[in-house]
Amino acid sequence: MLFVEFRFFWFFLAVFAVYWSLRENRPRKIFLLICSYIFYAAWNWKFLFLLIASSALDYAVGMMLARTENPRTRRGWLIVSLCANLGTIAFFKYYNFFISSAAVLLAWLGLPASVHTLNIIIPVGVSFYTFHSMSYTIDVYRGKMRAVPSIIDVACFIGFFPQMVAGPIVRAAQFLPQLQSLRKFSDVDVRGALVLFLGGFIKKACIADAVSPFADRYFAAPGNFTAASAWLGVLFYAIQIYCDFSGYTDMAIACARLLGYELTMNFRFPYFAQNISDFWHRWHISLSSWLRDYLYIPLGGNRGPRWFVYRNIMITMLLGGLWHGGAWTFVIWGGLHGLALVVHREWQRRIERWPGAGAIMRWLAWPLTIYWVCVAWIFFRAVDLPHAFVALQSFVLLRSPGAEDLGAWMLWIVAALALVHWLNWRGWFAQWWRRIPAPAFAAGYGCAAAVVLLFIPPHYAPFIYFQF
Repeated sequence: MLFVEFRFFWFFLAVFAVYWSLRENRPRKIFLLICSYIFYAAWNWKFLFLLIASSALDYAVGMMLARTENPRTRRGWLIVSLCANLGTIAFFKYYNFFISSAAVLLAWLGLPASVHTLNIIIPVGVSFYTFHSMSYTIDVYRGKMRAVPSIIDVACFIGFFPQMVAGPIVRAAQFLPQLQSLRKFSDVDVRGALVLFLGGFIKKACIADAVSPFADRYFAAPGNFTAASAWLGVLFYAIQIYCDFSGYTDMAIACARLLGYELTMNFRFPYFAQNISDFWHRWHISLSSWLRDYLYIPLGGNRGPRWFVYRNIMITMLLGGLWHGGAWTFVIWGGLHGLALVVHREWQRRIERWPGAGAIMRWLAWPLTIYWVCVAWIFFRAVDLPHAFVALQSFVLLRSPGAEDLGAWMLWIVAALALVHWLNWRGWFAQWWRRIPAPAFAAGYGCAAAVVLLFIPPHYAPFIYFQF
């Protein structure tokens, strides 16, 4: 069930009406949990049991952590939670990847290997809801929050349908306290939530789905296209993945707000980042902050010698790349970002010795950052490594054997979208809709929604991050 499908609108309208008609908090939470499970079962009802098992396990681990102060016992229960959650991700997402990689390594060493892969269907959103779940047990273990005695609350946090299948990755310490008190409709910013949802809908249905055929056409056979088309294909994918993913999170945050809950921000205009570190403070913020708090800092973070810090950065980004899927293309994508973060830190350290270099880099910082991000997107999107290296050669060296052309006129589309994005970044579209009367807002919103529906593609494409 996609946020841009009409059946979701009817589903959410029913949830919204019944939810706010209930006067007590516990019935509301039970109803919300049931609706969340119905939403998830619409994808594949069999994997609903996996979600329920994950919620039950981490609720039990949280309660056991609350009953003991023994460090060894507490560590043992945390290990149970981590092994169960990470083991689930490892089996469904990485079994075939590890088996195939091991077979390639053995063949390279000259050893015979028999490969047995499985036709594994990846449960939608498994990487997201397991990270939600782990944040709860880890925070209880660290003493950052108390174990929640209600299994309904824990299950509702892990299975909350707006953010369950593609984020943002919500922390238990942020969301669970919101379940403790009865939400009041008078506190809901309905107008702001509606505008946010429409903006996310436009990003996904009108922009991402419109440019995806061109990106898909290029990456299906990059060797058939000219170098100019390589730039167009990569830029279209950069637009697609941003509008697709940020569009989803905008709609998820809006749906949650209409039900009285706040989710964490996930994007802050990442393509206007001035360096790669700034990019990761703006792109998929919930994942980057999760990796920072639960992986980078436990590894040692910024403590220790410089090489130790750089090692921690590379490990974090390589695992962050692998989190997206079992393929070497994702690992390389993460490694490229890790390398860029290390180079940026080293540059920041050395620039103090060259005062004049700072002024020059201020002009080059943004284009260099976006260029590197686009180079990394090639590996993220490519079908496999051979396709990735063909696209990389065309994009970086401007050399390609192909003669097909996507059409130079499409650069105007990129320029127009960049202009609208820049105007939005500068606040041209912010808040004016709050100042008009409610009837005028309702009429304008209805007209805008009707116009948007005229431009959406006839077939809805799944959100890109559903595969992760």
